[in-house]
Amino acid sequence: MALARKGRSQRTIDYWPGFVDALSTLLLSIMFLLSVFVLAQFLLSREISGKDEVLTRLNSQINELTQLLALEKSGKQDLEDSLANLQASLSQSEGERSRLKALLDQGAGSTDAANEKLGRVGAELDAERQTSARAMSQIELLNQQIAALRSQIAAIEEALQASEAKDQSSQTKIADLGRRLNVALAQRVQELNRYRSDFFGRLREILSDRENIRIVGDRFVFQSEVLFPSGGNELNPEGQTEMAKLASALLDLAKEIPAEINWVLRVDGHTDNVQLSGTGRFADNWELSSARATSVVKFLISKGVPADRLVAAGFGEYQPIAEGESVEARSQNRRIELKLTEK
Repeated sequence: MALARKGRSQRTIDYWPGFVDALSTLLLSIMFLLSVFVLAQFLLSREISGKDEVLTRLNSQINELTQLLALEKSGKQDLEDSLANLQASLSQSEGERSRLKALLDQGAGSTDAANEKLGRVGAELDAERQTSARAMSQIELLNQQIAALRSQIAAIEEALQASEAKDQSSQTKIADLGRRLNVALAQRVQELNRYRSDFFGRLREILSDRENIRIVGDRFVFQSEVLFPSGGNELNPEGQTEMAKLASALLDLAKEIPAEINWVLRVDGHTDNVQLSGTGRFADNWELSSARATSVVKFLISKGVPADRLVAAGFGEYQPIAEGESVEARSQNRRIELKLTEK
């Protein structure tokens, strides 16, 4: 068996350096991509904010020009109505003039009166023609102003469409960067899962001869009887031996995990649902579970595991893994769980 273990150790030493170099290169690439994404998102956010302000000003100008165009159209309509009235009056005056000429031809005695009346009608006709000319001049001016307004509106609409196209392009870039970030984060989680699997695999090899130590999901579970005396939080000699093996495996793994992965080993203390008397060292199961988790953490620290890579938590009897009041169920619930995770 010693020769088999020595063979596995040699194969591990030959395998991991290349794998670690590849992972280091991958993580450096991911960090670079994350930095580029953060910078690009910041610049794009500033650009989009500026474009939103420009769009708001352009929309305001369009509203003002639309109102002005409506006013100009209303004035043009009034002038056209006045011109129509003048033209009707002009037609009526010309008819009256024709009638007077006919009367003049019919009677010489009424020539003076007809000439006088004809003169008045001619003067009125000239005045109406001048008014009509002024109205036409005003209508022409209004047409020119309307054409200029339409040209401005067209230019503003083109600028608005260009701005919207650029904004859509920016949103597409942001979505693409977000997708890349999600992929990078997923790859990072997968890497941590691979290290977790490797860590649990090493512990399984080290502690394979113990029936009361098992893996449940993503956690390594020690029954409390292996590590602590009943009702106590001081590691017994057998528990110290098991935790020393754990510390050795954890130190070996820490050398292989890249520094960019902010990992921790969480130590969770759990008890059964039998209440303490309250007269002993611990008032309740909360204190007992927390004290046991802390004892494991302190022991690992004494074996060289960095303190900033360890977390202790106590859950009392409130996270059971076996339901019921049987002796077997309570024994399963009295446990210490280890989980390799991120901060």
